[in-house]
Amino acid sequence: MVGGAGFVGSNLVRRLLADQVDEVVVVDNLLSAERENIPADGRVQFVEGSIADAGILDGVSDSFDYIWHLATYHGNQSSIANPLEDHENNLITTLRLLERVRDFKRLKKLVYAASGCVLAPHTFDDAKPVEEDGDAPFDLDSPYQISKIVGEFYAVYYHKQHGVPTVRARFQNVYGPGEILGAGQWRGTPATVWRNVVPTFVYRALRGMPLELDNGGVASRDFIFVEDIVEGLVACALRGAPGDVYNLASGQETTIKELAELVNALAGVRSAIKVTPARPWDRAGRRVGSTRKSREQLAFEAGTPLEEGLRQTIDWTKANLDLIERAIAKHASRLASREQVRA
Repeated sequence: MVGGAGFVGSNLVRRLLADQVDEVVVVDNLLSAERENIPADGRVQFVEGSIADAGILDGVSDSFDYIWHLATYHGNQSSIANPLEDHENNLITTLRLLERVRDFKRLKKLVYAASGCVLAPHTFDDAKPVEEDGDAPFDLDSPYQISKIVGEFYAVYYHKQHGVPTVRARFQNVYGPGEILGAGQWRGTPATVWRNVVPTFVYRALRGMPLELDNGGVASRDFIFVEDIVEGLVACALRGAPGDVYNLASGQETTIKELAELVNALAGVRSAIKVTPARPWDRAGRRVGSTRKSREQLAFEAGTPLEEGLRQTIDWTKANLDLIERAIAKHASRLASREQVRA
């Protein structure tokens, strides 16, 4: 599993161990992950480094039934700050891995974590559920989005040209227990710490810090609980058609303002809600993913309501505040200087 120490990857590792798999090999360079995320289990072999490194890649032999490629340079804002690092950690990793496995005979599926934001229209009008098979636009908002869609192009190419059994899993906005704010190394912007909206809102609410709403929180997203995304990744591996693509989505649209209000209510706090300007690069206003294809072809449906998922996330955050704050502390000086400049 490439990127198996990350938020989604570590949850998937636990799911596979619960299913009594014989062995899970995790490759992760800990760029955006913490080693504590890797389960302490004799069936887990951890290899620290990038799958783009020849020495590590040479160790990937034709002995695996399934490969999940979850590694990413997290995410839009980090890629804008450093497009070259995004290219090295999003796209080169994908191409080198596909090239390595192109002649494998045992491999049943290679599941590639794609991004649901790529096909979403730039609109603040009513969001229509985004289907999997729309045209890929050229007008994208970040190097991250570019590298993720080019990764899909390569996945399709290697399937058609070399028969690699690739399945593309298009993520919507994943949240849930196990996402550590500040995990890994500094990646050039405060998004290294305030990386995704759900863990950011939950932590800041619990610590009495303001919840910041870019552009008043009018944008909307499709939030899917991590246990559901894990089930979707397993479904892609077991039932996905090689060469095809599937949304892993809840199909429910929630505005960022609604999310902030719900987090405050569930956490039992009244953290201030602060309206901030729109991010100049972000035109992905309202969006939601279609669940039709994954339901019909994978028998996959997200089953965790947002309110329940947030409760579990809040409980996990309360229980792991020390771990989270140790990770945040690694970036404290850089974060403070950046936020002073912004103020």
